[in-house]
Amino acid sequence: MKPAIAAITILYFCTATPAVGEVLDAAPGGFTVQHERLVAADRSTAWSAAIGVGDWWSDDHTVAGDAARLRIDPRPLGCFCEYLGGDDGVVHLIVTSASSQVMLRMTGGLGPLGLMGVSGNMTWEFFDDVAGTRIRFTYAVGGYHEKGLDTLAAPVDTVVGDALARLKSHIERE
Repeated sequence: MKPAIAAITILYFCTATPAVGEVLDAAPGGFTVQHERLVAADRSTAWSAAIGVGDWWSDDHTVAGDAARLRIDPRPLGCFCEYLGGDDGVVHLIVTSASSQVMLRMTGGLGPLGLMGVSGNMTWEFFDDVAGTRIRFTYAVGGYHEKGLDTLAAPVDTVVGDALARLKSHIERE
């Protein structure tokens, strides 16, 4: 490695702030995306806001076009569901693990992934930080898609990143 490039590389890794979101891996059989944000709130406030998903999720990423119809029941076998009226609705994800104010793991194919031969684990983690709470969303998806799941990694990464950015904005507006 040339000295100038080596110096720039070392400087970059010593001064760069951690990426707030990225596609961690992508292959035809699956992908993992992860986003992290620091919010100016304690963990209890961040957790309560997160599970109040209908207050901050994008209307664009719902079946009915109205995020207020979304609910999360944050206990094992609870539902991240969209209620459409009467007995109509959509199960987006199922809660498979929950530790209040620490971690929520939900399984399934979020959005259009639910119409494909895939499954995923979406994990929301909450960490104490001197400036508030660090929230990390990780979504690992595997299965079959005719064009390869790697082709979906970037769009899903955008949706997950947008969701966490919206949650951060919601928490810090309150």
